[in-house]
Amino acid sequence: MTQAIYVGSVAPASGKVLVTLGLMELALRETARVGFFRPVISGDPGSGKDEDIELVLSQFDLEQSYEASYAWHQGELLSVMGGRGIDPILEKIIRRYRDLAASCDLMIIEGTDYQSHASSIEFDLNAQIARNLSAETVLVGSATGLSPDAAAEGLRVALDVYRGRSARVLGAVLNRAPLDVLDAYRRAMVRAFNDGTGLLGVFPEDLEISYPTVRELARHLGARVLFGSERLDMPIGGYLDAAMHLQNLLGRLRPQQVILTPGDRSDLLLGLIEADRSVNAPRLSGVLLTSGLLPGTEVMKLLEGLRVTLPVLLVEEDALVVAESLRSIRTRIGPPKSEKVKRSLALFEKHAEVESLGAFMRATHPEILTPRMFTYNLLVKARRNRRHIVMPEGSEPRVVGAVKELLSRNAVTITLLGNEAEVLEALHAQGVELDGLTLRIVNPATSSRLEAYSMAYHELRKHKGVTLDQARDFMQDVSYFGTMMVYLGEADGMVSGAIHTTQHTIRPALQIIRTDPGCAIVSSVFFMCLEEGVVVYGDCAVNPDPTASELSDIAIRSAETAKLFGVEPQVALLSYSTGDSGSGADVEKVREAVCMTRRKRPDLPIEGPIQYDAAVDEGVARLKLPGSKVAGRATVLIFPDLNTGNNTYKAVQRETGALAIGPILQGLRKPVNDLSRGCSVDDIINTVLITAIQATGKADQGGGG
Repeated sequence: MTQAIYVGSVAPASGKVLVTLGLMELALRETARVGFFRPVISGDPGSGKDEDIELVLSQFDLEQSYEASYAWHQGELLSVMGGRGIDPILEKIIRRYRDLAASCDLMIIEGTDYQSHASSIEFDLNAQIARNLSAETVLVGSATGLSPDAAAEGLRVALDVYRGRSARVLGAVLNRAPLDVLDAYRRAMVRAFNDGTGLLGVFPEDLEISYPTVRELARHLGARVLFGSERLDMPIGGYLDAAMHLQNLLGRLRPQQVILTPGDRSDLLLGLIEADRSVNAPRLSGVLLTSGLLPGTEVMKLLEGLRVTLPVLLVEEDALVVAESLRSIRTRIGPPKSEKVKRSLALFEKHAEVESLGAFMRATHPEILTPRMFTYNLLVKARRNRRHIVMPEGSEPRVVGAVKELLSRNAVTITLLGNEAEVLEALHAQGVELDGLTLRIVNPATSSRLEAYSMAYHELRKHKGVTLDQARDFMQDVSYFGTMMVYLGEADGMVSGAIHTTQHTIRPALQIIRTDPGCAIVSSVFFMCLEEGVVVYGDCAVNPDPTASELSDIAIRSAETAKLFGVEPQVALLSYSTGDSGSGADVEKVREAVCMTRRKRPDLPIEGPIQYDAAVDEGVARLKLPGSKVAGRATVLIFPDLNTGNNTYKAVQRETGALAIGPILQGLRKPVNDLSRGCSVDDIINTVLITAIQATGKADQGGGG
């Protein structure tokens, strides 16, 4: 039977969307087959789509249709209930829910929005729906305007009412508690729920989530966007009417403000655009031009020739009318993948009882290592030790975006290399603060460590004819400088390659850090995050045609890497034939590599030569290699050459939509990892987390770092 969690608010504006997002993220770490359902959505048939459904389906890439995700519009309910009672309402909800749940292991159900005038009817309806869908309810209340005891008591009463209607309650969440007295609200909740009922979290008010965005402001006012459409999801922390000269205005600017000014004040507009670009001024959220006045033709022509990223909006109303309208602006969490969603998920992760919720979700289905669980585990493992990672491409926007996310998650400390002014400009453009503790900038050309690094490199390479002057030239290169930081223990690992070639990243590592003792070669793996679990592919990026001995080394290193990251190694050395069915030089190479590996690591489950289908499909394995302990269950797949491995991983990634994390280098004394030049922000984040975990693994083995 499908397991279900019902997210039920106890009053309007309780913050249930934040809880829904957090539960969805947590559920998808536990199983790939998760569905989302809203029994009742706001509006009437024919009105716009439900924002919560669209947010969840898109944020989590759920393979279900919008139409299958709900049963009723709220506008229909009272007329149906007035004529025939609640039974037809429940019948349709149950039918639609079961149709969707049939293909899922776990369902997250979100209750109603309390937008009608009959709140008591709505509360009772939510309790009856939860009971009839056999769902465990998570009750969500808000602390806004309430004392700690009043907020806790309100949730306690709601819990008793739900149970009085025979609905099961998993626990309660209190949202929007004042941060400065959060402990007082938590103590009140503990007192109210002292009978063993699950207290699932007390969440502080996060103004970054509560603030409207520039996009919401534009929608609310019906504003025209003149410039800066790429920054419309910036939160708005306040408004300022710029009825003054620029020199007086600059001192009143604060981060995340929207500045109101008539469009004919070109001096203010140009000054604000330049202030937004400066690292010496706060980063604004936008400019709102009032009274329908556009800047003059020549000014507009000038601005259109510039790359203006500061959002500039135009409305017809004057400043007084706009100011009055701002009081009623409606804000929501979204759009998908936005900063608000990221902050919501981070807030849930920090303050919810994720361990008990995760245990509940795991109770009714077999545990597998889902892609989201794998990437979440990366974050958890990296946080335990907070390693120091150096990143040579400090002004690259994708790198800065990844750094912003990594620091917000308290995962690592980071040094960015590059020209200070360029790096600061890149940080300022994305609102990243330089604190000198978790984030710092180093310019190799002006660093106080340049001479020491140059001498160290000279000592390492003088047998190759490298002079001290040449060493100084090498050390002014960001890749060489970053690698030397790792070698000397002044950073734990390095990640590069967003704009540099693989050779530019790996060559310094081979020259300076070198391979582990007893390691034949540096190789690589990809973590392939498939719907049914995570498997390891090696080597798909470094060695074109490894020998049998090198193939054996790749297999052993890949198994060790898999185990470090929570994948239990079952190693398959792949070939175009299985077992004794084929012959030829390529098959013999694999067969010899298997024999070598078994001699060196008799504890390691290994099979080969074996074809890909027999390695991963238990039905094929029973036919082609019956009795094998690895066939059909392989988690570490070793390809015979680079051509086969690279093409296979790309084909699987393309055809299945799998997340491919890598290449991850293995065999170096200290971790250095290479990015693809087409990498995304998420690719960089995952690679940095993996590098940090590798550094901890090296330290645990006595390898420094």
